[in-house]
Amino acid sequence: MTEARAFPPPPNLGGIQELLTIVARLRDPGGCPWDRQQTMASMAPHLLEEAFEAADALRRGVAPEAQEELGDVLVNVAMISQIAREQGAFDVDAVAAAAASKLVRRHPHVFGDTKAAGAEQAYQNWERTKRDERRDRSVLAGVPKALPALLRAFRIGEKAARAGFDWPDREGPRAKVAEELAELDAAIATGDATAIAAELGDLLFSVCNLARHLAVNPEVALAGTTDKFQRRFHAVEQEFDFELQGHSLAEMDAAWERAKEAERRAP
Repeated sequence: MTEARAFPPPPNLGGIQELLTIVARLRDPGGCPWDRQQTMASMAPHLLEEAFEAADALRRGVAPEAQEELGDVLVNVAMISQIAREQGAFDVDAVAAAAASKLVRRHPHVFGDTKAAGAEQAYQNWERTKRDERRDRSVLAGVPKALPALLRAFRIGEKAARAGFDWPDREGPRAKVAEELAELDAAIATGDATAIAAELGDLLFSVCNLARHLAVNPEVALAGTTDKFQRRFHAVEQEFDFELQGHSLAEMDAAWERAKEAERRAP
């Protein structure tokens, strides 16, 4: 076992200490009524929402927004840890210590004798150690059900593929998309709502597998397309002074095309 080098912590953690002090004050008897009534369970959706907002800022590469949104995530972590501390469950230091210990365990190629020739092997080391720590040793067990459905489908397919359950190239998932689309058409023809929903789900899952073979994260791709649709639709609204009622679909479609052309000409 090689000895792990001790790296010093960042020189200034005053901001972290200030945040923890403020959060504790908010939870005091004379603190904020809203913060005082929160529980760990009630904080869960707030943590999830802030995580999504941080992910969006990171995806767009806007550093000031990313800093702010990551701060909101940190506020939620501090608040949940404070609530747990009051209940005698754990505190923020225990959370950080457990995370640090996990990082050491799951990087045996850094802190132990295991070798990793590249990123893929390092990832395999992580996954192997992670499986060994769980009761359920399925390669799919580590994918949270709380993830957005599209991202969860992508991660499930990714983990199954790393275990060897995958098409050898992109032609397989591309053919599967065509197959599932035909099955969806057949279900639509029957009018069976349950069958339509099931086949649409199969089609979306197949698209996620194709995205993986194309090295595209479908969650990121769809977010980008949704942003694009929102921009163009907003331009259509502006052209008609936000009064779309009374305008024909042909008029709105022409405005949409002008919005697309304006985007193409923009630097």
